[in-house]
Amino acid sequence: MGKPTGFMDFDRRTANEQPCVDRIANWDEFHPALDEAGAKEQAARCMNCGIPFCHGGVSWKGVSSGCSIGNLIPEWNDLVYRGQYEEAYRRLEKTNPLHEFTSRVCPALCEGSCTVGLNGDPVAIREIERYLSDMAWEKGWVKPHPPASRNGKTVAVVGSGPAGLTAAHYLNRRGFMVTVFEKSELPGGLMMFGIPNMKLPKDLLQKKIDLFRAEGITFVCNTDVGKDLPVSELDRFDAVLLCGGAGQPRDLSVTGRNLPGVRFAVPFLADATRRVVAGQTEEKPMAGRKVVVIGGGDTGNDCVATSIRQGADKVIQLEIMPPSPDSRANDNPWPRWPFVLKTDYGQKEAIYLYGRDPRTFCITAVSILGDDKGVTGIETVQVEWADDGSGRKVPKPIESTRRTQDATDILIAMGFVGAETYLPAALELTIDRTKYATSKTKFFSAGDMRTGQSLVVRAENDATRAAKAIEEFLLG
Repeated sequence: MGKPTGFMDFDRRTANEQPCVDRIANWDEFHPALDEAGAKEQAARCMNCGIPFCHGGVSWKGVSSGCSIGNLIPEWNDLVYRGQYEEAYRRLEKTNPLHEFTSRVCPALCEGSCTVGLNGDPVAIREIERYLSDMAWEKGWVKPHPPASRNGKTVAVVGSGPAGLTAAHYLNRRGFMVTVFEKSELPGGLMMFGIPNMKLPKDLLQKKIDLFRAEGITFVCNTDVGKDLPVSELDRFDAVLLCGGAGQPRDLSVTGRNLPGVRFAVPFLADATRRVVAGQTEEKPMAGRKVVVIGGGDTGNDCVATSIRQGADKVIQLEIMPPSPDSRANDNPWPRWPFVLKTDYGQKEAIYLYGRDPRTFCITAVSILGDDKGVTGIETVQVEWADDGSGRKVPKPIESTRRTQDATDILIAMGFVGAETYLPAALELTIDRTKYATSKTKFFSAGDMRTGQSLVVRAENDATRAAKAIEEFLLG
């Protein structure tokens, strides 16, 4: 514990984001890292608890508490406070091969269970992680470490999202020859084509991929296994790990769903990323458009921010659920993750640009209006959540609240129902969510393919366990 009174001496502090007026004009990252003084100050607030819930990574009554990958948070906090930055970074990389990404896009489950947060604001753990991650690259501490020898075993990893990259990293470091197959033109999965550049810079992602290549991992892109590549080609590998992302979006079943201008969120976000990568950011494909985003989660928020940068005249966001409370509810005690209302970066930008929060809660789409030329409007209705008689809350429309408003584009961001099924079908296997081995010998699964839609850190944890199962299967 670096400073015994640190949690009383210092308040929580995060880096100042670039103002909305400046950042909506570009696609650059707008949240910088803390400076050295800020990072040391936040590290000083860590209490080095007897039971550090922050890195516990447990599930309590169905809700996660603490870091899923067991980051050694109190250890590197103490080292940061003492100015021993390289040693702190070495502690970080022991548990997290994707720290560049989690320090930017992880919701920070660790902070939700920080003991300082029991009676105040938690330590800004993710900010410290970001500080260490950025410093490691700046100081040259991040270098390729190929294995000293190979064990002669080959593993194919299908999918290059966080699960695929983590498993490939683990297996490669242990001497396996690893080939990663990716259906898109660039590796990274949803980190590349699902998360906008201003949240996760693609040049940083590419730099990490280049590091993995230098360590001996082979990436084969533009290859959709089961479509572009026959599954029989996997027979030449000693083991295969399926790490496809949650590729099946939850659909909207209303009149007008198939009109031109109604799209799923991820293809829309992927198209925007491709424009950024190609240097086509001056184009404003949404100029003059009235955008309705259906879904109030992170992906919906990303759609709001992306539409704004592409020049939309108006953006609103529909959320069928009621808003979360401003502070922890009685049935949501510490150290469980706090389900509280937050206004994310895209919503803040919409407030600045349009003068109001883009979100409307307890509302759903009834129909989409238009013709073969495109969308002209959307009909909505407010809902109330009532008991259906079995103790389950269900949304019931309030007919008096039906209204129609103008729209030209509908973006469906209602989450995902699971991974694509064509690959398991082509392989004639079934995936068991209770274990990593599938019904077919030498085939394993991890990440969204096994568990369904989840977070980057959970994908990392799942992939590490799956990689260990493969290691045991091949080497005993």
